[in-house]
Amino acid sequence: MHSTRRTNVLASVLLMSALTLGQSAVADSSFDWQLPKWVPSPVVPTDNPMTNEKVELGRHLFYDTRLSSDQSMSCATCHVQARAFTDGKPVSPGVSGEPGIRNSMALGNIAYLPVLTWMNPQLTSLEIQTLIPLFGEHPVEMGMAGREQELWARLKSDPTYADLFESAFPDKAKQGEDALYSLSTITKALAAFQRTLLSFNSPYDQYKYGGDPKAISDSAKRGEALFFGERMKCYHCHGGLNFTDNVMHARMPFPEFGFHNTGLYNIDGTGSYPLTNPGIVELTLEPHDRGKVRTPSLRNIAVTAPYMHDGSIKTLEEVIQHYAIKGRSASASGQPSPLRSELIIGFSFDETELSDLIAFLHSLTDEKFLRDSRFANPWP
Repeated sequence: MHSTRRTNVLASVLLMSALTLGQSAVADSSFDWQLPKWVPSPVVPTDNPMTNEKVELGRHLFYDTRLSSDQSMSCATCHVQARAFTDGKPVSPGVSGEPGIRNSMALGNIAYLPVLTWMNPQLTSLEIQTLIPLFGEHPVEMGMAGREQELWARLKSDPTYADLFESAFPDKAKQGEDALYSLSTITKALAAFQRTLLSFNSPYDQYKYGGDPKAISDSAKRGEALFFGERMKCYHCHGGLNFTDNVMHARMPFPEFGFHNTGLYNIDGTGSYPLTNPGIVELTLEPHDRGKVRTPSLRNIAVTAPYMHDGSIKTLEEVIQHYAIKGRSASASGQPSPLRSELIIGFSFDETELSDLIAFLHSLTDEKFLRDSRFANPWP
């Protein structure tokens, strides 16, 4: 019975993911995003408008360990605010102890991302993505597959949630508890909270958009020139307001997507990646998509080590070296991957240039975001 239930939940996730590709989204002008004037508003699904009450419910759920089978994990276990909502591990084990297969992605500015995971171009909805850690089994994360009724019982038993759910979903409250405590309300609240995790107050923002020439060091300014220069070409994949080529916002008619093979692996000499992380080929079935993963944002990158989709590179210095040599190779011949992106052309640098580039990347750290009480654990 539980196996059937789990299969149905995951099948629904895949179906809903495909459907959300065509889901309408709009700019929510009624919500105070508390953004600088230069930043466009995010877009939200038409069936999940933003409200402060919904965000507050989502914050409580995000930090609640009762959302895991043994009540040992919350969303925040793998998404720690002080680490820009990553966890500092290459990959993270779930409640069963089974190791994960991909590095926990940063959640800052996730409202501006049209795709949400390393290797699934169809997963475009935060509401749908939330179901994966809750109910996914390959690997097991929070382990709630087949235990939905137990989850509702836990939440209903806490009087704090009675007020939070009713305030966030007054229409559902009129329909009764079954409508109020449901996958729909939980995922919508969690998605609403995550959309408020906005980070646009780094020293570089203050320098570039705030008119403060002293906000970053001279070294960081030289690093900026290297980053946006044609010798290193970093900005080709890491440009725009979120330092990634995946972006959507209220001023764009269409979202932009970016998936690239960075030459991290070359298992068989033809560009293949490990079977656990083959790239978007897993879904597209196109051979040239082997090893392609979504470009991550570089905002707060200095606090989100280790790096890459599998957490296999420990430091920013090593990341830069990886791109300088046209991608780390795991093939016996030591040759770069033939499927490596044409944007990765390699470059040389001296120690001063390395220091400057690192200084620029550190200037993208938004310290206020890492400590903002609006995003912190609300539970005593």
